[in-house]
Amino acid sequence: MQIPLSVMDFLDRAELVYGDRVGIVDEPVQPAESWGELSYRRIAGLARAQAAGLDRLGVGPGERVAIVSHNSARLLTSFFGVSGYGRVLVPVNFRLKAEEVSYIVEQSGASVLLVDPEVADALSGVAAEHKFVLGADSDAVLYDGDHAPRRYAVSENDTATINYTSGTTARPKGVQLTHRNIWLNATLMGLHYGANDRDVYLHTLPMFHANGWGIPFSLTGLGARHIVLRKVDGAEILRRVERHGVTFLSGAPAVVQMVLDAAADWDGPVPGRDRVRMIVAGAPPPTSVVQQVEERLGWEFMQLYGLTETSPIVTVNRSRAEWDALPAAERAEKLVQAGSPALGTQLRVDDQGEVLVRSNTVLAGYWRQPEATAEALRDDWFHTGDGGTLEDGRLTISDRKKDVIISGGENVSSIEVEDCLYSHPAVAEAAVIGVPHEKWGETVKALVVLREGHEGVTEAELIAHCKHRLAGFKSPTTVEIRDTLPRTATGKLQKFRLREPYWTGRERQVN
Repeated sequence: MQIPLSVMDFLDRAELVYGDRVGIVDEPVQPAESWGELSYRRIAGLARAQAAGLDRLGVGPGERVAIVSHNSARLLTSFFGVSGYGRVLVPVNFRLKAEEVSYIVEQSGASVLLVDPEVADALSGVAAEHKFVLGADSDAVLYDGDHAPRRYAVSENDTATINYTSGTTARPKGVQLTHRNIWLNATLMGLHYGANDRDVYLHTLPMFHANGWGIPFSLTGLGARHIVLRKVDGAEILRRVERHGVTFLSGAPAVVQMVLDAAADWDGPVPGRDRVRMIVAGAPPPTSVVQQVEERLGWEFMQLYGLTETSPIVTVNRSRAEWDALPAAERAEKLVQAGSPALGTQLRVDDQGEVLVRSNTVLAGYWRQPEATAEALRDDWFHTGDGGTLEDGRLTISDRKKDVIISGGENVSSIEVEDCLYSHPAVAEAAVIGVPHEKWGETVKALVVLREGHEGVTEAELIAHCKHRLAGFKSPTTVEIRDTLPRTATGKLQKFRLREPYWTGRERQVN
């Protein structure tokens, strides 16, 4: 027997098994009217009403529904009310400019556009056949509770969501994730990170970002409670952890740092000690951060390596029983590795040092971009664009391929140098790039943002700090102090912009 996998499976089970349980606690203070506390039975009813509303609008199966929203119960429900009933959800980064959102709406061919009230004015010029500002007024139109929705036949290989990558040098590409991709990713996330029906999950991670890494699906299917957090703030995260008994959250290293900074000023014991586990992804965090999570917060640090194109799970890293007796610093060194392949995932590193992936969670393709799809999936492997090494089944990400610095014939991982800089108490942010050098071809340059109160730290001091810990060829030859570092709308460092002034006028971006 073979039954097609569908994202709706997760909510169907939650309604059946946990119908009376509170499933979502919506953000209480937001521009749209909060939905408050919702049982899983109520969430399932709202998903049906949303699907019936799309029926009423004439939005058929396979049509795209774009939503530009901060974390909210409306967005979480749309994963089921849209994708679960045969349409395709297009979750859009709410930090994007109007021109960027227009491109996504047009490129995806979305016939419906749902917009958070906070960005409604900024996106007033973005057009769609059906456009609504989220809130009580649009709820009356979008949710038809009087009629049963059509439940179109869904193949597990149908596209469920199109998630646009935050392109740094070109237009973003629409990643087509199928029901099968999402179902298996959600199941793997729950399996590897030990999710269960006692979990209380705090949505610090934007739900638009690779569908919240698939966690909205897995935790719904397991009957866990979702706590919606609209805007990330370290102190507010700690307050929600304390108020709601949070056990589980996710985020980038920058979110971890916000929590650590807030914990330093927290009055009393830090909430969640010996209870909270946190998945960190987006970049290999400094080892010092891992130690602080375990020692200062008392939270379990876990790492994920993945991409939007892989739904996103590729590798998993959690502390093992064999590591329990290790000194904290040694355990941290192991935990900053990307980790081991998730169940059913194959990895290899090619001759150029690029990480390649084969998995059931790898995208079906880039929406309406067959050439980009063929390039990314050539030779039946997904080409990540990341450089790394595999040893004893464990992956270490060394860098984006284009960010590896070759100085005097030696490869330098900018991540390793950045990790060293982050271990200096004065460094808040660090980016390491290669710049042209007459003798060595390239040399290592660091751009650093200092912490408040450490403005007196000098270039020479930071270079000496690195030379004390790294080989000479890896240490920066120059350090430039900056007020800020350029990032994309999803927080990724834009190294191409940092490199640009030093390479202008040269044919190649390596030397």
